[in-house]
Amino acid sequence: MKIGIMSAAFPDLSFEQLLEFLSTNGFGSVEVACWPAGAGKDRKYGGVVHIDVDALPASRADEIKGLSREKGIELSALGYYANALHDDPEHRQRVIAHLKKVILAAEKLDVGLVGTFTGRPATIVGRSWQETIDRHFEEYLKVWPDLIRFAGDHNVKIAIEHCPMLWHNTWPGGDNLAYSPAILRRMFAALPDENFGILYDPSHFIWQRIDYIRFIYDFKERIFCVHAQDMDLDEEMCYQHGILSAGIQIQQRRIPGMGRVDWQEVIKALYNIGYNWVMNIEHEDPNWEGSVDKVQQGFLIAKKHLEAFTV
Repeated sequence: MKIGIMSAAFPDLSFEQLLEFLSTNGFGSVEVACWPAGAGKDRKYGGVVHIDVDALPASRADEIKGLSREKGIELSALGYYANALHDDPEHRQRVIAHLKKVILAAEKLDVGLVGTFTGRPATIVGRSWQETIDRHFEEYLKVWPDLIRFAGDHNVKIAIEHCPMLWHNTWPGGDNLAYSPAILRRMFAALPDENFGILYDPSHFIWQRIDYIRFIYDFKERIFCVHAQDMDLDEEMCYQHGILSAGIQIQQRRIPGMGRVDWQEVIKALYNIGYNWVMNIEHEDPNWEGSVDKVQQGFLIAKKHLEAFTV
């Protein structure tokens, strides 16, 4: 299994500098951040552009592929994580339009996968939890059938990451509808297309108390790619705020080996279902940020931990 990275933790590095770091330090793959160029940060670890899909002529695509081959780094996915179900129609259309550009760039680069979110409208005041889910599912069915068909027409798979995207400004529903096994099953039942699947990340299940090992077996046919991110919990915040804080106060994002994910069991389960491709470390650990050097150290610590269980 190749150990790689999701590149968003390096906003100030060029694509060439990114490849140099990966190659020099024995990484095997990368998911390349592809937010809209010039749009700025939409959140922490958002707005990062290592490949500008708005300016990707055939010559630049060939250059990128050549550099990646030369450095021995597999371009495993292009990543753009935004809200394609946003309530604001103009915002929604901007996200959809850019996501289609990312899909077209993946085709040009011979990258068969795009990682993203489904997105989610804002929580509806006065409606029950189930009514809100049902209403948001209606919006999902307005947007995603076309996007999945569009990706399939260009030989690209879509992998949805199941992060709830639940923060102070998105409480209580979050910005990503695809956050639980029940909802993902419903999504795949409605859209059973073979190019529609999951970008698995066990960290998002820790604070939700969802069995992240069982999930691997239950969704084995749909796991297209893996993010390696860890999660710890602030027990004092758990005590003070409880589950009604919906994880906002208790999540502590960590690099693999520094949280509560049992990576040996995760990797064993992935091998058991026949997954033996890439694990891209997603680095959002505040203990290892603040400078390029510290971020690099965090990635290297995580890589060393994961390599103990991979071949």
